[in-house]
Amino acid sequence: MSEGLVILDRDGVINEDSEVFIRSPEQWVAFPQALEAIALLHQAGWQVAVATNQSGIARGYFDESVLTAMHDKMCREVRARGGELVHVAWCPHGPDDASDSRKPRPGMLFEIRDTLGLSSLDGAWMVGDSLRDLQAGRNAGCRVALVLTGKGRITLSDLEQVERPEDVVVADSLLDFARRLLAGELRNVAP
Repeated sequence: MSEGLVILDRDGVINEDSEVFIRSPEQWVAFPQALEAIALLHQAGWQVAVATNQSGIARGYFDESVLTAMHDKMCREVRARGGELVHVAWCPHGPDDASDSRKPRPGMLFEIRDTLGLSSLDGAWMVGDSLRDLQAGRNAGCRVALVLTGKGRITLSDLEQVERPEDVVVADSLLDFARRLLAGELRNVAP
């Protein structure tokens, strides 16, 4: 049971997204309310991890060292606000590659499960702004939440493509989700 785990997509959930890819640490700009949300979750005893598709590597827009620098910046900013990320999983493959780790497949979520020594992801949350985030969460056995930042407002109109759309929690932002979770409002949401 992983009741205390929240897995986040990165672009559009934690930081501003871009149609032309976030290609450098300078272009990686956090949503201040997302940093606050991660801090609130961490301080309340929840483990917070990240699972992010990064096909910009496969496309040649940046390499792993640049991605590492972006994630180092993200972790520093999270820590500066009083939060902690327990693991950052990322997939470098493109949409046409056969990869079990690229969302909507659940490979990165299973990597997080294994890294944290959990037996399952029952009770865990996957929070994202796209259908593939929600589908990956469902494929891994997580409860799922859609935030309306990033591509979330566009995704909202496509929720019928997700199994049991009525069980998808919709939140204005990661901070809205965190506050509702910590207030106990989301206890009865089905995985």
